[in-house]
Amino acid sequence: MKHRQGRSPLQLLIHELGKFGLVGGVCYAIDFLVSNLCHTLLGMGPLSAKTISTVIAATFSYIGNRQWSFNHRARTGLRREYTLFFILNVVGLVIALGCLGFARYVLDLRGVLAFNLFGNVLGTGLGTVFRFWAYKKWVFLHPDDPKAAPRADLPTELPARVPEHAGRI
Repeated sequence: MKHRQGRSPLQLLIHELGKFGLVGGVCYAIDFLVSNLCHTLLGMGPLSAKTISTVIAATFSYIGNRQWSFNHRARTGLRREYTLFFILNVVGLVIALGCLGFARYVLDLRGVLAFNLFGNVLGTGLGTVFRFWAYKKWVFLHPDDPKAAPRADLPTELPARVPEHAGRI
């Protein structure tokens, strides 16, 4: 079954995962660097450092995902999208903080390695899986979803092959 973008559901999923992964990689680097800067250099507690880094990375993530990863999906309004995006990122943050808090306060692992392993690898990884699923389901809707507003700026058919210059940063 082909979608109106001329791609099968599997091709569309792979396309979205690739873009989501690139945006996520940049945002992961931001999250990792800011959390370590706050925790190790500024002496902030691990949960505070992770919260600040996640808020900064999530802001970049929203812009990248809205403008690039899911730009072919329907728009339902900035207020609705950003509110849901914010709520879902809070859930993702709770997942990361849960992993980090468990390591710190239950297992009593206090080193930088434990901070990064539980907060920046395991917690962020689990939160990312949740966010990808949730963004597709609630934030960046399929154009056929009843809540999706038609977008006049999108063609009804997307090219089967993306031009060479498309998506370059």
